[in-house]
Amino acid sequence: MKVTVIGGGSTYTPELVNGFLARTQTFPLSELCLMDIDAKRLQIVGGFAQRIVAAHGSPFKVTLSTNQKEAIGGASYIVTQLRVGQMPARREDEYLGLRHGLVGQETTGIGGMAKALRTIPVLMKIVDDIRAVAPGAVLVNFTNPAGLNTQALSMFAGDIHALGVCNVPITAKMTIIEGLEKVTGQKIDANRCELNTLGLNHLSWHRGFKVDGEEMWNQVLQAFIAELRQEEEPEWSPELVETLRMIPNYYLQYYYNTHHKLEQQKAWPPSRAEEVMAIEKDLLREYSDPALSEPPADLMKRGGAYYSTVATQLLNAHYNNLGETHVVNVPHGGAVKGWPENWVLEMPCKIDRQGAHPIPAEPLPDVCYGLIAQVKSYEILTAKAAVSGDRGLLYQALVAHPLGPEMGNVETVMEDLLNTNKKYLPNFFRA
Repeated sequence: MKVTVIGGGSTYTPELVNGFLARTQTFPLSELCLMDIDAKRLQIVGGFAQRIVAAHGSPFKVTLSTNQKEAIGGASYIVTQLRVGQMPARREDEYLGLRHGLVGQETTGIGGMAKALRTIPVLMKIVDDIRAVAPGAVLVNFTNPAGLNTQALSMFAGDIHALGVCNVPITAKMTIIEGLEKVTGQKIDANRCELNTLGLNHLSWHRGFKVDGEEMWNQVLQAFIAELRQEEEPEWSPELVETLRMIPNYYLQYYYNTHHKLEQQKAWPPSRAEEVMAIEKDLLREYSDPALSEPPADLMKRGGAYYSTVATQLLNAHYNNLGETHVVNVPHGGAVKGWPENWVLEMPCKIDRQGAHPIPAEPLPDVCYGLIAQVKSYEILTAKAAVSGDRGLLYQALVAHPLGPEMGNVETVMEDLLNTNKKYLPNFFRA
């Protein structure tokens, strides 16, 4: 069995390799193909990946490629973790927001829009190659903005088996487990736990947690609220959490505390992209060491905790027809009553050989639905604009976004976004 990773030169890749090594008994991988257009970086990261696998007895081979179609050929699974324009483009997204007094974050607001516009056309070319040389393969997208990208795949590549994944739900799950372990004094196996969450990627609310089928949410919520009340500057207002009886996804800070986030941006440099660029420079230097055969501790500075866990668990559940519950991004298809069925949501799904099956879920309350509906409108418009190069649709997407510019600045922001990313957005510059 072959798994192909598009964006294989990512500094996350060694962690992913370790995830596959931990599952060789149940997931019989024969070839892990790392594909990247950056040949130099691929050699560094890929060479390190090969040493890691060799140090574990070479249960599978690691191949390297700069040819996307060849890399995809014959693969059972394609994992996308690419970044069009690499870190300099992320930095541009951040400072695009700063220039216009808007949120400049890689998945949220104007920064997330720019990233999606660069990424979606590339994903469509990957889809073309899957159709040609790997029909039936499963596309697992980790590339941010994961929800918007998966919405685009659903709209324009519905014949491809694709789903979106993020590490935020599993990080929330593990954090809740840690809290329960403190309260109970007992070790809790994560495989016995299920997180009830619903919304969009980076715009969701956690609202239930079961251990061995028993609902523990009241305990989880009370402990969380008590912790908030003890903090001088709590992440969330205890009153908000108490009223909603839900824990918001961290990224909702950009919507609920927008002014605070904009103030933080004014302290740049360094922006997060600039921090990561410094971290990656050190990581790549370490990866280049021919004596290194295990991921260094510094990899945790990069973020993305539990990335290898969520990725390999998901593929393993699909391959082995396990029927496990995982939180993924898929069109809900009516699982949330009253919500448009074509919406891609981040929600618990049963994963088996046939794919991801959304588990019927109660809709979120009105206080959440309004924001979700507005952002989903923005996502759909952005996906259409990215594929068509239609500036009118792009204008509408900016108007629709709750973190977008004021009406008088929409055109100025749009032109700045397009010109900053001109070499990556040929659709918008056709004669």
